[in-house]
Amino acid sequence: MASGPRFRSISAIDGVAAVIGLAALAGVLWSPKLSNTVARATGSVKPVQISVDVRGVPAADPSKLIQEALANGRTSIVIRNQPHGSVRLVKVDDITRQLVTLTPEGRVVTAEDPNRLRQSTLDARFVLEGEATVSKSGVVMAGTNLKIGTPVELEGPRYRVNGTVSGVEVE
Repeated sequence: MASGPRFRSISAIDGVAAVIGLAALAGVLWSPKLSNTVARATGSVKPVQISVDVRGVPAADPSKLIQEALANGRTSIVIRNQPHGSVRLVKVDDITRQLVTLTPEGRVVTAEDPNRLRQSTLDARFVLEGEATVSKSGVVMAGTNLKIGTPVELEGPRYRVNGTVSGVEVE
């Protein structure tokens, strides 16, 4: 009978405080930084190189946009609407389409697409370096399997472009 009054002294506010405390503790234990630290310690996080192709993006000056992106050196990446954070921008390759024709003499002639200059579009391959979890199912960034064909968004101080993953290499 002595235990009865002791439990009556615990109010609903004490119960709510205990639940909030447990939720805070769970948040600390399952935080992404802690999970990333544990994954890095176990060796499942490895450096990866990702190629993202961006095609047909309207830009007033595509070459200036590329120069600014390279000068910044980093870009934010969003994979299937899940922000991953910032990754290092290694290089940007121009992948402008080439026109190919065969002459009556049998020679193959190539030329840069003249419409690109008129339409002022960006066709580039962004080569990025970052860290990702490598598992049996592949490379995982931002909780998403990163495979060729995955839609991504790259964002810098002066640009936001949508692209498609065209290559993933584990270093």
